[in-house]
Amino acid sequence: LSLRLIREMHEVLLNKGRGSSKQPGEFRRSQNWIGGTRPGNAKFVPPPPEKLMDLLGELEKFLHDETVKLPTLVKAALAHHQFETLHPFLDGNGRLGRLLITFILCVDGIMRQPLLYLSLYFKTHRQAYYDHLQLVRETGDWEEWLQFFLKGVVETANQAVSTAQAILNLFTEDRKKIEIIGKPSASTLMVHHYLQRHPTTDSKKIVENCHLSLPTAIKSLNHLTKLGIVTEITGKARNKIYVYRKYLDILSEGTAPIRLD
Repeated sequence: LSLRLIREMHEVLLNKGRGSSKQPGEFRRSQNWIGGTRPGNAKFVPPPPEKLMDLLGELEKFLHDETVKLPTLVKAALAHHQFETLHPFLDGNGRLGRLLITFILCVDGIMRQPLLYLSLYFKTHRQAYYDHLQLVRETGDWEEWLQFFLKGVVETANQAVSTAQAILNLFTEDRKKIEIIGKPSASTLMVHHYLQRHPTTDSKKIVENCHLSLPTAIKSLNHLTKLGIVTEITGKARNKIYVYRKYLDILSEGTAPIRLD
């Protein structure tokens, strides 16, 4: 976990879509600010560009300092706040700062896979999130920020467990529906298993990845449609696209619906 990696992540994050014109992968060389129309009336003004690299160097040292005996969650909370305060890029600081939390948890071995994201918690409590960040800057009240952050970890972890359980329950229920259709169930179960990794698909992808003939793939998708497991979303006679809708609904709960166009 280094400044070089952070820059590479930023480049990937911004190369397509929002922020692609804001120097992806490059630390800012101009002054930015948060809120207001100029630094003079801004809510917060990050450090000037001439001091940025020294401050980022201090953040990098903190991330690698093995003499700092802090719980990893506390370390992640402090690093996230410092990153957001430095605001080292012209755009994408919030997105990258949230990714940084997950990277720290993985690098320190708290998680084997990046399964904990605080984005929804921060979005749900957006004003409190901004207020806590600013309170530390103005008063040095780290305790309030840490309590807010750790509460978010608890809520997010509990939600992740609930989501995982809901997904497992859905898969189990749908397998039972498939098993009672008789002989075609073997190929249909293969398609169902593929849908667990690729919840939006078509018959050609099923042929390629499940090693089924095209007629068998189409029949399996028809079985899944009749069972209410998948939904065909194009309404066309050819080039049909099928969606594991209930699965996507669970994954997107609490967020904007997943776009399928």
